[in-house]
Amino acid sequence: DNLTEDLTIWPNKVSYRNSDPWIWRNHDKIRKMQPRVLVINLANTDDMNSIREKAEQYARAIAESSRYHGFENPDAPVFLDYQIIKYVDMRDNPVPPERAKNNSAFFPYKPKGTKGQNCDYSQFYNDTYARFYGFRDPNDHTHYLNLNELINAGIVNELWFFALHDEYGSPLETIEYKQYYDDNCRPIKDKHGPSGNGHDDTMPWSGRSFRITFLNVQRGIGCGMENLGHALEGIANYDSIQYFRKYFREFAEFDLKERFGLPFDSFYALWGEENFNEYPTPTSIKVTYKGKQYDVKDYVAMGGNVHFPPGGRDHYDLESPYNVKTVIENWRQRNGPDGKDKVHTFDRERFTQYSDLAPDCMGQWMVYWRQCMPGLDNLSLDDDGKPMKNWWVFLFY
Repeated sequence: DNLTEDLTIWPNKVSYRNSDPWIWRNHDKIRKMQPRVLVINLANTDDMNSIREKAEQYARAIAESSRYHGFENPDAPVFLDYQIIKYVDMRDNPVPPERAKNNSAFFPYKPKGTKGQNCDYSQFYNDTYARFYGFRDPNDHTHYLNLNELINAGIVNELWFFALHDEYGSPLETIEYKQYYDDNCRPIKDKHGPSGNGHDDTMPWSGRSFRITFLNVQRGIGCGMENLGHALEGIANYDSIQYFRKYFREFAEFDLKERFGLPFDSFYALWGEENFNEYPTPTSIKVTYKGKQYDVKDYVAMGGNVHFPPGGRDHYDLESPYNVKTVIENWRQRNGPDGKDKVHTFDRERFTQYSDLAPDCMGQWMVYWRQCMPGLDNLSLDDDGKPMKNWWVFLFY
């Protein structure tokens, strides 16, 4: 099973399943996580070599993004070191001509004609899929372990599936059903629920937290990194880990109404050409929203969110000409004058260095954004002045 005796690495011989109490009890001792991921190909358009290449690049981008302040520290260690335990080929075999540019007949569609979110997640857990996964039950060789059994055996910690976004709609970018935790990072008894970028009732509860990520084969790894960024926002928005929500909302500026009296909590409200930000000075912002203007004279950006880097004018703005002040690299370090966070000018070269690693969507920004979050041996402080917990461990709570 390749599990290590080293208890600073998870999974290990003592703990190898999602939501193990061992994880929260040893949160601060964990130096690396090597989650075991199952990768499925449901796209007839892509052969398995292509899927391997994409999945390995995705794992590399995640690893790089988990290096705390890796943008300036070449020695920062990788924390999230995904281990792909198996590639599962679920293409049609042979591929009929009419399906050559489509998803496989095994794609878990909801009934034909379903608009929008068209994926029936329960099918990932059924016996048909179990035979494709190919993990025989060690106690009964006529039985293949289904996803629920693989999760509870600790054989699989996460699932990625590659497919096409088609005319019926698409799966959610990332979906998670999670055990919920309080502000002391302790599990709340009998409380679990959604925690992804949206949710669907077809996803069963396995008794442990579990995340399934959709990767569009027609897009690149940067878009996959954006999916994972929304997964972090989902953990906060669903309040599945109260400790994480408290601090993430501040970092990602999901508290704009409370802090500045703006008519919304986050810049996500700025959909449409008539809604946008301008920055008259590096420390001020003018927001145009629903025909009204809102001026904040003393504005220093925090960490931004998936769609809005510091200085972002509107959604997906990686090329803003504004040079704004931010604390993204010093958030909650209290390392500036008067015990406040040190302010610096936002420098886009910090994230453009990742344009080859995660070139499309918000990928390059996502790598840098995640490196700025409190990771291993971070310097941020919580409200009690104690070291901030490493946020990456929460992914497998």
